[in-house]
Formats: sequence, C-alpha cells, structure tokens
Amino acid sequence: MAKIEGFRIRNFGTLRDVTIGSLWNDKGTGELTPMTAVIGKNGVGKSTLFDAFGFLSECLKFGVEEACDKRNGFEHIVSQGIDEPIEFEIYYREEHNARPITYEVSFMLDSHSRPYVKSERLRQRREGQPKGWPFSFLILENGRGWVWKGESEGIQIQESADQNALQTLDKLMHEKSEESKEREFLELEDNRKLGIATLGALKQHPRISAFRQFIEGWYLSYFTPDAARSLSLAGPQKHLNIHGDNIGPVVQFMERDHPKQFARILKDIAGKIPGIDKISTERMSDGRLLLKFNDKSFKDPFSAQQMSDGTLKVFAYLLLLSDPTPPPFICIEEPENGLYHKLLEVLAMQFRTHVTDGESKSQIFITTHQPYFVDALEPNEVWILEKGADGFSKIRRASEYPIVQGLVSEGLLLGGLWYSDYFEGGVNHGAL
Repeated sequence: MAKIEGFRIRNFGTLRDVTIGSLWNDKGTGELTPMTAVIGKNGVGKSTLFDAFGFLSECLKFGVEEACDKRNGFEHIVSQGIDEPIEFEIYYREEHNARPITYEVSFMLDSHSRPYVKSERLRQRREGQPKGWPFSFLILENGRGWVWKGESEGIQIQESADQNALQTLDKLMHEKSEESKEREFLELEDNRKLGIATLGALKQHPRISAFRQFIEGWYLSYFTPDAARSLSLAGPQKHLNIHGDNIGPVVQFMERDHPKQFARILKDIAGKIPGIDKISTERMSDGRLLLKFNDKSFKDPFSAQQMSDGTLKVFAYLLLLSDPTPPPFICIEEPENGLYHKLLEVLAMQFRTHVTDGESKSQIFITTHQPYFVDALEPNEVWILEKGADGFSKIRRASEYPIVQGLVSEGLLLGGLWYSDYFEGGVNHGAL
C-alpha cells in the first residue's frame, strides 16, 4: 500500500511554510509514521492542514477553479499578504520497497484573476541511486512541458536560482538526447486541470497513473451523525462515503458479498462500543437494511436513527477500517467530537491495529485537541502545531522534545504532558 513519507505546504492560509515528515532533499526528523496526529489549540491551523489534503484531492477530481470556488476563491485560500503561488510537495512510496517519488505542484492567478496550475513536476531517483538529484519524468510550466514514458526514463536537472525547471530542460535537451528517447512534448488544452489527471489515465505512464490513483483513493472524513441516520436508497455500495450517509448500503454490500467476515465485524464492533450487546440488520420491504443495536439493558433493539452521535460515529469509523479494500490514506478531523473519552481509547487502539496489521492497510492522519486520544500515541506519531509571532503556523514533532521522550519512557502519557503545557510555545523543558 502506498504511503506518504512527507508533505510540504506553502502559502495555504496560515500555513506559510510547513513540512511534516521527510522530503527528498530534507529528511528532517524522519518520515511520517503509519498513524500521525497533529495537535494544537483552536485557531492554530489544524483545520487548514486537514483542508490542504482536501484541496489537492479536489483539484485532481474537479480542477483548481472549482476547488478554489468551494473555498470562496483563491484570494481566501492564499496566505494573507503573500503574493506567491500556493505550493504543495508530496514525497511518497507506491510500495514499501519502491523508490520514493516526489510530486510538486503550484497554483496562481492568471491575468484575469482566475486560478490555474502554474507548474507540476514528478521526479524519482533511478535504481541504485541512493542520493543526488532525482530524475524528472514530468515537467509542466503554464500548461506546457515534457513527459517521459515507462518506469525509469527522465532527466536530471539541477536548477539554478534564476531558472525554472522548463527553461533548464529546454537548455539541456539537446545535450541529453540519449535520455530523452521516450519523451513527449505536452501542451494542455486547459491549464486549470492537473496534468496528472490526463496523463494518469494512459497506460504508457504507469508511475503517473499510480500516483493519480493514490490521490483519488484518499478518504477525507466529513462524517455527520445526522447524515448517517438517513435511510438511503436501496442498493449495495462497496465503500463508505465521506459523509457517512450510505452506511446502510455499505452494510448491505458487506452482508451480501462478505457474509462471514461481516458477521465477525458486527460482533467485533459491538464488543468495542460500551453498552452494546449486539448489532444486527433487518431487511425492509424495499430491499434496504435497517441497522439494529441491542442495548444490554433493554429487550428490544434500537435503530440507527435512535442511537447517539458517538455510537454512530464509532460504528462508522470501525466499519471504514473493516473495508476489504481500505483507502490508502485516511484523514480525519477531530474524531473526538461527541465521543465519551473511553470510546476515544477504543478508537485510538483500533486505528493503531489497522495501520500495523499487514502491508495492505491504510495510513491514517488525524487532527485533534483531545489529550485522551493523544495518550494512546507515541512521541514520533505526534506533531504540535502553533501560531508564530508573525501569525503563521509552525510545526514540531513531539519526539524533538528530549524531556518528553524521557517522561514517556518513564511511563507518563503523552496527552497528559501536553495538557500540562510541556509543548507550550515550543519550550524545551529539558533545558530548564
């Protein structure tokens, strides 16, 4: 399963320049863990960080203009007072032993104040190349550029401060003809669409196709309990959608296509939700399935429409983790909302089990401000987001605090240390 090892965001809201994990040219404090949590006070940029993943995903699916319009326009997204492009950089591996790939993209306004894709680039080191500049196999500037076919072609470019990638490529192209036999010149019809959206549909570009499928597979949770209570139309569906309003059809699919596994899932989930003795289904006359929750204290079951927000939320998350083909990347904002703190412990343990149980499991990224959830995590899994003196966000890994590492090794819980202000203002208590 593909995994993000690092992610850099520039000029996106309060995220003037934030990097989490490793990049090809900056290993920082190490790659992202299978489960990553970002913590911080209200207003420090956790929601903006969550939305950065959503924005990039929507740029791929719908185009940059529509993604911006959903957020009241480019001017409301770009960092305040900054006249520079919004930039993203993703450093990821398609598989555990695969050579990592870097994707860089930037967005800007054109002369008509419409957002467009200013540049795109994909690069990867060649087999046996442990360090040095990676070889670019996709370069686009203002909708024009070059792409290399196959799984190993590309060109090595070391940019100077006054040359962009395409200018450098044009200069070196005649000198690199032996490396360019599989190259194609590109000119996109619409520079408001990502180049990977078009090229990722072609078989001759397997690396681009794999990356496109990876982003298309991201699951960003916008779950709402009221949506989950709705009785959706009949008809099985394979995957839980981002709002959770298709729980019934997903349950119907699981019961139909994976009956034994589904029975185990319901039993397992029931055992993890306090007060729930059994979860079952009842087929309605129109073919839909009605979820029924048996409380130990009552003879008759309750329907999903009668259950608490917390119970429905935990059920939805556990159902998501039980997907036979789970998303490669799951992003959840503040899962603690509406949950009893004991349920948070259950949820955190289930997330951890999911990311560590086998190679085909998801990577999970969470934003939270709940110490009880953080108690279940390790220092290298937690990043602290704060507001700097300039009003922009800065981020630091909890494992960078020596005193925190020492106290956790002595048995103290990470959430309790956070609650006690050991991360306040970036203060290193170990130096006091």
